[in-house]
Amino acid sequence: MKTMTCRALGGPCDLAHQADTADEIIKAQDRHLKEAEKAGDTTHQEAREAMKSRWRHPKKSMAWYTEAKQTFAALADD
Repeated sequence: MKTMTCRALGGPCDLAHQADTADEIIKAQDRHLKEAEKAGDTTHQEAREAMKSRWRHPKKSMAWYTEAKQTFAALADD
């Protein structure tokens, strides 16, 4: 299991996400951003819009995805 924060994934806060794979961490970040936006947290709005854009245009977002996966892979297990 590894840990990445919202901030490490492009968000504005230090909420820690834990998962066994990079894809699970990315999905946890997506859920976090959705929940923050739904709760009216405007500080997460820019990151939420960026995440929505990545889901809509995955080919254009491969650089972000590849970087997130590499960062995750380089982390030590918790």
